[in-house]
Amino acid sequence: MSVMSGLKRLVPRRWRGGAAVVPVVRLSGAIGAVTPLRPGLSLAGVAKLLERAFAMPNAKAVALVINSPGGAPVQSRLIYLRIRQLAEEKKLPVLVFAEDVAASGGYMIACAGDEIFCDPSSILGSIGVVGGSFGFQEAIKKIGVERRLYTAGAHKATLDPFLPENPDDVARLKAIQRDIHRTFIELVKRSRGARLRGSDEHLFSGEYWAGETAIALGLADGIGDLRSVVRARFGDKVEMPVIEQPRGLLSGLLGRKSGAGAAVLGEGIGALPESLIGAVEERAMWAKFGL
Repeated sequence: MSVMSGLKRLVPRRWRGGAAVVPVVRLSGAIGAVTPLRPGLSLAGVAKLLERAFAMPNAKAVALVINSPGGAPVQSRLIYLRIRQLAEEKKLPVLVFAEDVAASGGYMIACAGDEIFCDPSSILGSIGVVGGSFGFQEAIKKIGVERRLYTAGAHKATLDPFLPENPDDVARLKAIQRDIHRTFIELVKRSRGARLRGSDEHLFSGEYWAGETAIALGLADGIGDLRSVVRARFGDKVEMPVIEQPRGLLSGLLGRKSGAGAAVLGEGIGALPESLIGAVEERAMWAKFGL
């Protein structure tokens, strides 16, 4: 064996040239606020992973594995846009694989794929907008607490949970939700195009469906798992490196988690109540889909 051939064997196959490569990025969790107890998805947390995937030498496509019940609409759309921008810049197709659930904002991100694959039991859809809170005005009365609130701006206290619900506030909130819903619908139509089958009232009602029905409605393209589909497309010797955040000691101390962004170490105990609430909220989001 020559020295050069020996050195070549030390280089990963995907860097030697010739071998087809399909980088894999996993996007898991609720979308939006990221805390130490809620390692969700945000553009800041996944941008570098996406850039590394699309910059991989010999890449023939990029695979995204999505498992998300949704979350913040803005972060969902920002991630969608970044994926499409990179796909167009690098001229690479994007293959999306829905695991347990790709719903609401999770489905919005899935729409960044040129093709969407799922399991027969995957949950897809939920193309709608939801918002809610609790009313505590009676509770504080019972414990003898008086609410004192001072604002500048007629609507600054809109939907304050310690004040009685105002129908005008609810009307304004619903108008905002309709605007966000319209943006979501336009994105899905632009992404899925003529593949969509069904009325707008049905597809965009907020309902969600299992894999086979989602395919029949044009929300997904086929049943398939990552390994089987990629090997069928690019051959049995295709490389599928998973692009992850560094997992060294330093990144662990800083609270970094794969695909979740960075938790700020300095938040400490003061951030614990908010983190616990966020964790409960995320648990409820998954439970909605029976998970």
